[in-house]
Amino acid sequence: MEAPPADTEVRLMVAQCLRTLGSSTDDKDVTAALQTLCSYLDEGPESGPTSVQRAEFRRAHYTRTLQFLIHNIQADWVHNLTAARRTELWDGLFLRGPPDQALLVLTEGIGALKWVLITERFLQSGRLVDMLWSYCLGAAVSDSPQLRETLLGRIVALPDITANRLQLNNKPLFLPQQYYPLLANEMLTALERTCQALKDGTDCSLTFVAQTLGKVCMQGHSGEFVNSPRLSASTRSDMVWQRVCWKLLENVPQGWIESVLIGLVKAVTGPEAFGRIIGNLVLTNKKAQFVITHKLLLLQYKYETRVLRIVLGYLAADRERRPLLLQVLRSVCQAWANPSAVKHTPLEQQLYVSKALLLSVSLLRDSELQEVRSELMQCMLGGMQSHLDSSVVHIRRLGMVVGECLSSRIDNNGAKLKFEYDQDEETQELLYLMHPVTSNEPEPEPEYSFTYPGSDLDSDDEFTPYDMSGDQEISQASPPRYLRDCLETLMTSEDPVRVELSLKAAEGLVRKNVFTAKEISVQMTKVLLHIEDKYNINGFLVYRQTTMVALTVTDCIPVSQYLTTEFYSLNYSLRQRLDILEVLALAAQELSKPITEKSDLSIGIAASTDLTPSPGDNPVHWREVVEKRIQSKTKRLSKGAKPPAKASPNRFAPVAGHFFFPLLRNYDKPQVTFDLLGSDHLVLGRLIHTLGLFMHLAVNAPVIASQMGRALLDFVWAVRYHVDQMVRRGVLFAVCSAFLSMPSQNLLVDLSAQLFETRTWLSDVADGDPDADCRSLAAQSLVLLDRSLKKQLQDPQELNME
Repeated sequence: MEAPPADTEVRLMVAQCLRTLGSSTDDKDVTAALQTLCSYLDEGPESGPTSVQRAEFRRAHYTRTLQFLIHNIQADWVHNLTAARRTELWDGLFLRGPPDQALLVLTEGIGALKWVLITERFLQSGRLVDMLWSYCLGAAVSDSPQLRETLLGRIVALPDITANRLQLNNKPLFLPQQYYPLLANEMLTALERTCQALKDGTDCSLTFVAQTLGKVCMQGHSGEFVNSPRLSASTRSDMVWQRVCWKLLENVPQGWIESVLIGLVKAVTGPEAFGRIIGNLVLTNKKAQFVITHKLLLLQYKYETRVLRIVLGYLAADRERRPLLLQVLRSVCQAWANPSAVKHTPLEQQLYVSKALLLSVSLLRDSELQEVRSELMQCMLGGMQSHLDSSVVHIRRLGMVVGECLSSRIDNNGAKLKFEYDQDEETQELLYLMHPVTSNEPEPEPEYSFTYPGSDLDSDDEFTPYDMSGDQEISQASPPRYLRDCLETLMTSEDPVRVELSLKAAEGLVRKNVFTAKEISVQMTKVLLHIEDKYNINGFLVYRQTTMVALTVTDCIPVSQYLTTEFYSLNYSLRQRLDILEVLALAAQELSKPITEKSDLSIGIAASTDLTPSPGDNPVHWREVVEKRIQSKTKRLSKGAKPPAKASPNRFAPVAGHFFFPLLRNYDKPQVTFDLLGSDHLVLGRLIHTLGLFMHLAVNAPVIASQMGRALLDFVWAVRYHVDQMVRRGVLFAVCSAFLSMPSQNLLVDLSAQLFETRTWLSDVADGDPDADCRSLAAQSLVLLDRSLKKQLQDPQELNME
């Protein structure tokens, strides 16, 4: 009689063993059935299963056998097995068969303590590397796209699976902190076996390992693999290792290559290591080229300067990749010089692009520099203009530093640009970027001052020093004692000492001689507004500003009328117009203090500057003001009533209109040297912010506050979509101030025609404005508007009476 085929014989034998395990109570029969099943996994004696039968069992019956064991985990015969038999037969079935099938079954059934222990042994016994290596050799028993996708998901998500199933009973090995380093180590071991196999002449496939790497990196665990010292050391000394890494990255799926590259560039020590690992992938893979030459440089800006050095150094390190460096330089130049980008992108991104530009220029060879010289010149001139036109001090300084660096690189021997700006760590870093760093570059040696040791020549150590700490410089001039003398000195004197003394004494004389100050207030204000620092007096701007503030406080209406009129007059510089706004703002703040409060005259501009309504120089003040006002309008329930605060008048309420309305008179009339709604957006932003401050300070004068609020909202409505972020900040600060200071019923009456449009605008700004301060102010304005609307809806009688 002819013997049955191998597949039929194996199927019948497996069915018989499973029936025995499911029904028999005899321990010998159970043991014999388990031994028969295990025999299909071993290279046993000739009397055992043939190789064909073993292959058939692995292909068609192994998974079914493991699933049967899982479903019968609570059977009596399982508990009757001795510990040795259980380890040899039961555990052996999971640890000696195809590792991919075993892992799938284990992750399905994990939950009972027995399966947890077997899964732990599966990971500790190197079965992961056996599984990866089987795919490298193409020896996987069963392989299909669906199976691979499922297997990849189980491998990468094993910590999540065990955490969900085991919860508080989870094992340390299954935690991400231990599992992913283990998986990374197994992947590197598989790559080592691949390298050795290639040296021995055996072909290998890295597709599955590449897919595993990509999915792990996509899940956010790239550091465990790319940070391994084995990877860097192996690629440094072995060319086969380098080619294996190149092939590995070529096989990473397109959707995951970005995560792999970003993880690598953040982990490697330098451009040389990055180049050894990825080779010329940037030339053969379009997605990799996009990530390296565009996304990491122009779209994302969260990385350290070291990442920029690695990316650009990698492009510059190879002759075939250097054309991409020139391509990157042109793209970065366009981004840096783009006026729209300067206005609308965050400051952090502009700084990041500036660093990329300087690093790219520093890596150019002389021949390449000549090729792009004209483009760099256009970039420098156009970009500097865009940056210097900005109302943000930080952006202007950025343009100065980059302009200096570009001019020095474009023409080493010619005239170089030189600006005056404050030096800080940021500017020092930008300047240092023009000096390329190589991996072998030694650390700079410290500077030492050399002396002649042992030399006592010309030493004065034997003489006792004379105490001169009490000495004072003798001055033949004395400060003026009368205000008119002070004014005359400022107008006519050519003596630097007398001018300085008069300037220092001016504020005190104005505050002490009120009647005299009122007689000459406008004249003295005019002199101070036009005076120049011809003698380079230390603190000149401070003394000049504090005196003008004192004059405005002392004689409010005439001086405020003069300053608001001169603000729109011809032949004034932008600096003088900004000075006018600052003086009016500081004076209004001083006048708004309660009359009973005595201000300390010894406090100069240092204390007042903290309240300067400057959207560019002091972004914290408006936030504190708005927060305090919101807190004051918030109702809270308490156990006991507090006594009401004693009301006290202030000096600003009666004169608020003299400060406010004249500044709205001619804003839409451009002049030869002054176009408020055109190019002079720095002054426009400061003007709106100052008007918003006046609005806030007029909170105790409800009648005039309502009139001011209506006029202010009409004014800022026309410029609410201004391209400059400082103007938009000023607009939103003004809106906040109006919402806080206007009575609720008046606010809703004035906004009734455009209430929906106002809310829509504020919602759009709160959601989509690129500036964080604008978004915050818009959100606060929405809260205030909704609070006023809710108040009136709850108590409409007050609105009807109006």
